[in-house]
Amino acid sequence: MTRVLITGAGGMLGRDLVAVLRSRGDLSVTATTRAELDITDPEAVPAAVAGHDLVVNTAAWTDVDRAEAQEEAATAVNGHAVAHLAQACAATGSRMIHISTDYVLPGDATEPYPEDAPTSPLNAYGRSKLAGELAVTRLLPDAGYIVRTAWLYGEHGSNFVATMLRLADERESIDVVTDQRGQPTWSYRLAEQLAALADAALAGRAAPGIYHGTASGETTWYDLARTVFTLRGLDPGRIRPTTSGRYRRPAPRPAYSVLGHDRWAAAHLRPLADWRSALAEALAPGTSP
Repeated sequence: MTRVLITGAGGMLGRDLVAVLRSRGDLSVTATTRAELDITDPEAVPAAVAGHDLVVNTAAWTDVDRAEAQEEAATAVNGHAVAHLAQACAATGSRMIHISTDYVLPGDATEPYPEDAPTSPLNAYGRSKLAGELAVTRLLPDAGYIVRTAWLYGEHGSNFVATMLRLADERESIDVVTDQRGQPTWSYRLAEQLAALADAALAGRAAPGIYHGTASGETTWYDLARTVFTLRGLDPGRIRPTTSGRYRRPAPRPAYSVLGHDRWAAAHLRPLADWRSALAEALAPGTSP
C-alpha cells in the first residue's frame, strides 16, 4: 500500500487533501498539522518522512503582509523547511509534491505565464516561496513536483469568497478592486488534482518539475465578488469598483496572476475546469465555499 505524508494538514488545502486521499482504499495517509510536525525542525522532519512513498507539503507561512516585516521567519517556513523536507525525501527515495504560488512571478504579464516563465517576486512572501521552489528543484531534480496555485478559496480557513459572503450580511455595499486579474481556485478541486498528479508521479507518467494548479479562465476580484453575490441570490450591484491604489498594504500585489496549464497534457491529465463552474459547485446549496 502506498504511504503518503501530508504536512500542513490543518490548513484549507491540507484538510481537503486529507479528505480526498482518505476516501480511497489504496493509500495509507499520515496527516500532520503544524502542532504535530514542525517542518522547520531539521531533526523532526527526517523521522516524519521515513517510511513514506510520497510527501505532499501544504504547510506554509501565508500571511503576505506580515512577511514584509518578518521575511526571515517567512523564509524559515517557506524556504528552509522545504529544503529539510526535500533532503529527507532524497535520503529515503520518496517523491515530493510542494505547493507554491503565483507570487514567485512578477505579475506584469498580459497573457498567461507558462510554467517556465522567469521568476521575479514582488514581495518578501514571494521571495520566501521561491526559496522553497529552488530547494525542491535542487535537491529533488528527479522526484520533486512544484504546483503553483493562486486565489484559493474553500470551506476551511479565511478566503475572499467567504469574506464576501460575510460582508454581505454586514454592509450595504462593498468596494472591490478591478485592476488585479487572476484565477479563483476551489481548494477541493485542487486537492483532487494533486491526487491525480500523485498517481501519475508514482506511476512514472508525470515528469518532475513545475505545474500550475489554478482554475481555467480569468477574472478580477470585482467580477469574482459580483459572481459570488449572483450565485447566492444577492444583488451584485452592491459590489462597487475601486482600484488597488485605494488600499495601500505593506506588500505589493501582482496585477496579473493568470497561469498557463500546458504541462498537464504531458502527464495525461486535464487542467482544472473553468473558475465559474467550480465556484457554482462550491456555492451550491449544502456546500460551503
